[in-house]
This record gives sequence, structure tokens and C-alpha cells, in this order.
Amino acid sequence: MTAAATKQRFLTIGTVCGMLKDEFPDVSISKIRYLEDQGLLAPRRTQGGYRLFSDEDVERLETILRLQRDEFLPLRVIRQELASAGAAERRRKRPLGLENEDGALDLGELCERSGIDGRLARELEEFGLIQGRPQSGERTYSELDAEIAAACAQLARFGIDPRHLRTFKTAADREAGLLEAIVAPALRARNPERRRGGLEDLESLGARAQELNQLLLLRALRRLASD
Repeated sequence: MTAAATKQRFLTIGTVCGMLKDEFPDVSISKIRYLEDQGLLAPRRTQGGYRLFSDEDVERLETILRLQRDEFLPLRVIRQELASAGAAERRRKRPLGLENEDGALDLGELCERSGIDGRLARELEEFGLIQGRPQSGERTYSELDAEIAAACAQLARFGIDPRHLRTFKTAADREAGLLEAIVAPALRARNPERRRGGLEDLESLGARAQELNQLLLLRALRRLASD
């Protein structure tokens, strides 16, 4: 065994969770386990089955949590970012990911994943911010719903109620309607190639609109900071 190997430290999942609580108050042991189940983490295991996290594992976990918190990336995109050679130089903007997601999370799983309680989840759904779908007698939610709920929870800590957050949804729906008017003929075409081109145009338009929104918001915030 090399000297470098003997200096390598390994931490239990409880220790890791406690270390990250200051920066990520919503992190929990169950969430870390879920990220492992999704193939984003691969800590070592003792013979007794206990997880042991290396420094590299902790850094990877921090990156995942920051991508969720700061860029609101869904897990499938985070997985791609981590696997890509250019992960360290990843784009600052969130990839759109226009494909539909099947509902897979029940209300309890949604709340655990996003760090909210049932009351806030009901309010978010009431104002259209998350959109459950009936499945086998209960409402289920997509991974994107969980990401949206987590973002809403962060804003709620500043006293922004769901009824006020509805403003963001209204603006997003209005922008989507504008983009739809541009690509609708291609999206409704029977020709597969034309429809594929319409989807590519829609994704490109969405990315440009996202960039414009960020720039306009930045300018507005700078104006507030300078007043």
C-alpha cells in the first residue's frame, strides 16, 4: 500500500451529510442514497454493507448538489454533464431537455426530493407550478416537478408565496406561446424530418429566450444594486 493510499480518508454517509448541511440545508441521508441509486455516486462498501465516501466522492456530491440548486438541472442532465469530458467547463445555462417525462414520484417522494412539505406541495399545484397526473388511483409527479418544487422552496425561504411565484409560470407560458407560434406548422407536420427540424428549432429558440431572460434580469438586478 502506498503512502498516498494510507492517507486517503473515508467518511460514513452520516458524516458526509453533516458536513454538507451548512451549504445544503436540504441534503439528507435518503437523498444521498437516492443519488447513488440513480448511478450518480458510487461510494465504497464495507463487508457489512456500510457506505464509505472518499474525498473525491464528496466533491462529486457537492457538484451534483450545486448543479441542482444553482442551475436546476434534472438528474439525467447532471449525469451527462458528469460523464462528459468537458464537465469542468460545463455550460452555465440549463439544457432544455424537451422530451416528456413520465410521472414516477408520489407526493411523499416529491416532498422528500425537493425538501418541501405537503402543504407547500398542494399550494404549488394549486397555482399550477407543479402538475401532478393521475396514475393508478393516485397523483404522480415527474422529476422536473421535483426540480421546480425545489426552486420554489428556495424562493419561499425569502417569503415569496406560491401565489406570487405564479408570476413566473405566467411569464413562461406567455413566452412558450410566442415560440409555439413560430414553430407550430413544423411541429404538426406529418413528415418526420420536418417535425424533427421543428423540435430542433424550438430547442434553439428556447435556449436563446433563456439567455435573453437571464441578461434582462441581470440588468434589472444591477440597476437595483446601484440605486
